[in-house]
Amino acid sequence: MKIVVLVKEVPDTYGDRQLNLETGLADRDAGEKVLDEIGERALEVALSYADAHAGTEVVVVSMTPETAVATVRKGLAMGAASALQVVDDALRGADLSLTSEVLAAAVQRAGFDLVITGNQSTDGSGGVLPAMLAERLGVPQLTALSAVEFTEDAVSGSRASDAGVARISAPLPAVISITEALPDARFPNFKGIMAAKKKPFETVSLADLGVDAERADAPRSIMTAVAQKPPRGAGVKIVDEGDAGEKLAAYLIENRLA
Repeated sequence: MKIVVLVKEVPDTYGDRQLNLETGLADRDAGEKVLDEIGERALEVALSYADAHAGTEVVVVSMTPETAVATVRKGLAMGAASALQVVDDALRGADLSLTSEVLAAAVQRAGFDLVITGNQSTDGSGGVLPAMLAERLGVPQLTALSAVEFTEDAVSGSRASDAGVARISAPLPAVISITEALPDARFPNFKGIMAAKKKPFETVSLADLGVDAERADAPRSIMTAVAQKPPRGAGVKIVDEGDAGEKLAAYLIENRLA
């Protein structure tokens, strides 16, 4: 089986995040950049299966700046067999439509039986990329899984909802996305870090994938304005002098909260 895992370099979740008011994009140089934790968990799912099933090949695929090579290579150090990185200046600020088109082309280039992603990245938090990817690849999708099992020809899992837990399954090939309910990722050891330097690492451009970022007939979102989020204003304090209930009711009505 060949499992492709999508990973992404993101600003450190625990660091300060800033918006570049000139470009409208996240300032990725404002702090430390790391491999997205949910992507690491997705990779752990694939590697755990590979550990128990000889002949399984795990490939990491990422659409990142050229400077993210070291970050993507962490996936190789964790145990992936190879990596494919898409690098192109035309992808700066790419929306979800273009991103899904590029990643679908990259996944097809790598070849796959199963694609595993996180349910949403910690920077963009779009949450729809796995579904868009499955649509472009023409395969079933099982999204937001809190538990997952797969065999050589099928995948199944559980999805939690407000009403209960749904049990879903699909034949392979397929795309699945997992949530933070799945186990933490393993840490790369010294042997893995050294081995990663010799593993196949392919860097491709949009031309290599046959994708045109400027296609006039493709759906693309366009940013028209950007502004800093205003500081949070002071709250309203109600002192009970016998009429607190009336004041609270008036406040709720005034702010259309009642």
